Amino acid sequence: MKRFFYLFVLATVLASCSGDKVKYRIGISQCSADIWRDKQNAELRMGAYFHDNVELKFAAAYDSDERQVQQIDSLMNDGIDLLIVAPNQVATISPAIDRAYDKGIPVIVFERKTNSQKYTAFISADNYEMGRVMGEYIVSRLHGQGNVLEIKGLEGSSPAIERHNGFMDAIKDASGIKVVASLQGDWTEPTAYERIKQWLNNNKDVRVDLVFGANDRTAMGARRAFQLLPQSGEAGRGPLYCGIDGLPGENGGIQLVRDSLLDASYIYPTHGDQIIDLAVRILESEPYEKETLLMSALVTSDNAKVLLMQSEELMRQADRLDQLHNKADNYLHELDTQRVINWLAIGVIMLLLIVFILFYLYHLSKVNIQKERIVNNLWNLQQQESPREQEEKTDKPAGAVAEDEAIAEDEPVAVSAFITHFRSVIESRLSDSELSVEDLAADLNLSRVQLYRKVKAVAGASPVELLRKARLNRAYQLLLTTDKSVSEVAYAVGFTAPSYFTKCFKEEYGMVPGDVRK
Repeated sequence: MKRFFYLFVLATVLASCSGDKVKYRIGISQCSADIWRDKQNAELRMGAYFHDNVELKFAAAYDSDERQVQQIDSLMNDGIDLLIVAPNQVATISPAIDRAYDKGIPVIVFERKTNSQKYTAFISADNYEMGRVMGEYIVSRLHGQGNVLEIKGLEGSSPAIERHNGFMDAIKDASGIKVVASLQGDWTEPTAYERIKQWLNNNKDVRVDLVFGANDRTAMGARRAFQLLPQSGEAGRGPLYCGIDGLPGENGGIQLVRDSLLDASYIYPTHGDQIIDLAVRILESEPYEKETLLMSALVTSDNAKVLLMQSEELMRQADRLDQLHNKADNYLHELDTQRVINWLAIGVIMLLLIVFILFYLYHLSKVNIQKERIVNNLWNLQQQESPREQEEKTDKPAGAVAEDEAIAEDEPVAVSAFITHFRSVIESRLSDSELSVEDLAADLNLSRVQLYRKVKAVAGASPVELLRKARLNRAYQLLLTTDKSVSEVAYAVGFTAPSYFTKCFKEEYGMVPGDVRK
């Protein structure tokens, strides 16, 4: 009986441990805290929902190099399995990142760069390209003539440096465009407001036709400062304002463009869910790209309303998913609690049952001993009587026939049919510059994650990469078979900027589009 009891206790302990899964602890070091990073953090958490073995630990440095270094070291000492970091500045954060990398912790650098090569993967949009495209737009918007005031981002941060360089390269050949000042900002609206107000006090006679902010918040800070001037404000003719970030939602860049508070913005994608997918691929030793550039797009009055509607719908669906996940978390927590109570109840019942069995066996053995004594006494007193024959008890064999569980085999995936359908959907919408992975997934009756995983498994590339290749292939045919200009071809296959089309075309074919006809 003791052996049975010990086996029962061991089985109970093993059963309580069998539900545990391997947990990946991922540390996330944000250089600051703002609405852009709030959106990204929400997407990071959303991405973790699809990986039930991932735990996230967040830290925000609030634009402090010293604080971010301390936070990275603290995350590293807490035993994280992977570090995701947006460095506050190019040079100052590199030693802390290097320490984590040298300790064997994979490092994903996102959105901002360091001056070190000690990282596992880098993922971001092209900040130089954003500045350059915005510069081209400004030249076009001012018809090649006008004064521009620039508010730069945080000094020493890679996005600020690259956006400024791209902007200056775009306008250098526009002789009629003059940059009257490039003021140093720090990404925040209050700082931009103070810098502009101070500059205006010293340059009251300088006309400004357009203000270019390194992000939407600095552009709005400049707008507030210019409204202090008598000729500005609602009734005056103040300058135009352009920024970068193009966030959805209330007071985001897309809404500001729609409401004509900004003349243009540029979507700076957050894609936190994609960053988590990359982190899990690294942790599980799956193939991944070391350098990933995220797609982005210019926002103007022509497309702001449509983009805002789409983004609001996506945010609404994400919010619903977040609510469902919280409900599921609460349910699972209650289920876990109930499971513990059930195990405790079963344990108590089993202990009581064991005690009862032991007591019954003891009582039965005592009764048998008494019976034996009575029989012996009767035998001794009545030897003349015949002994009673004892009936032999045979155990009836019993047992359940165990059946092997059949392992269900998945039906083979109709790869060729899926590829044909996927290709037809892409080819039918190549000219749609607003086409997104979510749109493709909806046309194929799949979720975004299902589409990504299926296409990646079948073709070895992401849906975005296949869409870009399809557009470039169509463009190549149009260049060979038609007399359309490069710009016309770019727009015909869904590119929003001929310059970006030329860049992608050269990367794919090793030559610029104009060389095809030569």
